[in-house]
Amino acid sequence: MIRQADDDRTGGEADDAAANPAFSALLEDSVEDLYENAPCGYLSTLMDGTIAKINGTLLDWLGYRRDELVGRRRFTDLLSVGGRIYHETHISPTLSMHGEIGGLALDLKAANGTRLPVLVTSMVKSGPDGTAQLIRTTIFDARDRRAYEQELLRARQDADRERDRVQKLATTLRRTLLPPTLPTVPGIDVAAYYHAASVDEVGGDFYDLFPLKGDTWGFFIGDVSGKGAPAAAVTSLARYTLRAAAASDPDPVAALAILNTVLNHEYHGIDPRFCTVIYGQLTPDAKGCNVCLASGGHPPAVLLSATGGARFLDIPGGQLVGALPDAHFASIEFRLSPGDTVLLYTDGLTEARTTGSVRHSEEELLEFLGPLAPTTAPAVVSAVTDLLARFGEGVDDDTALLALSIPPRGDGHP
Repeated sequence: MIRQADDDRTGGEADDAAANPAFSALLEDSVEDLYENAPCGYLSTLMDGTIAKINGTLLDWLGYRRDELVGRRRFTDLLSVGGRIYHETHISPTLSMHGEIGGLALDLKAANGTRLPVLVTSMVKSGPDGTAQLIRTTIFDARDRRAYEQELLRARQDADRERDRVQKLATTLRRTLLPPTLPTVPGIDVAAYYHAASVDEVGGDFYDLFPLKGDTWGFFIGDVSGKGAPAAAVTSLARYTLRAAAASDPDPVAALAILNTVLNHEYHGIDPRFCTVIYGQLTPDAKGCNVCLASGGHPPAVLLSATGGARFLDIPGGQLVGALPDAHFASIEFRLSPGDTVLLYTDGLTEARTTGSVRHSEEELLEFLGPLAPTTAPAVVSAVTDLLARFGEGVDDDTALLALSIPPRGDGHP
């Protein structure tokens, strides 16, 4: 039934053609007209590349007359220098081996010297005995595609430049929020490190070490909520507020209370901001150093003992700084003796992913640090830096480290 219907339709079209001479003439001319005026270029060459046939579409694109090309020029004469080299090294060998090649992006030279970007597909026509006779080539105008690719390239280059600008800005801003160098404290070794999780964005981690009255020194480490410019603004405010508070009041708890008042007053509206901070003061003497630490919700510092092992310096009761108008802060006092080291860090270290979604906990940090004791401030910072490097992309938050140690007796320190 289906075959009969097809036959009926074919017969109907033949009857229509016989009844309409104009329609018949159109059918007779359609094959040649399709070749000459196709929406793509057609080109036939002998096996040596000599042009044997070319359609009107390609002639119009290139601006040549038919008698200028057919029998007179080779296909490679229409290619750019790079295209001719590519034809010899790739296109011609591939046609010889496989008999066809497609999807090639080339440039053809027009009669006026301009270049026409095209996509080329070629196929070898063989005779009854299998001998290669002709190479038939179909050519598509790729000017719109090339323009689109160039626009994409320009957009990519603009994006790269913008990313470089953002990275430079982030790097510069980050440097302004950290001390360029740490001062030398008599009788104490000091080391610090900052790991930026992203080169494009500024985090909220900060640390500092600075002299106070007499032989006393102040130091702190903290982490502001959020990232980017808003966090950087809070970081700057927190750092300089703590410095000013430390100079006016010797009590670390009082310094955190002043910072809490400032942050809560400035950021209590629709965009609340807070931070965690450990602020401390140390006073070196001939046999070591007295330390007072106050905590505002920050991860506990670690004491690596001269006798071996490591433990957390827990400060119970310290609340987030800036979150509540009347936050409570607590402090402890302890002594650093020769060979002792204290390490302060931000939570980028303990929240790094070791594998998948598994986090590197505070307990695992203590297990890592314990065998290092006794150690020095530079050595423990170096070890933790290597640990962060092993985590790789698992470190998705900025991490700051600050370590202080009393050199063992007999190492030449004053």
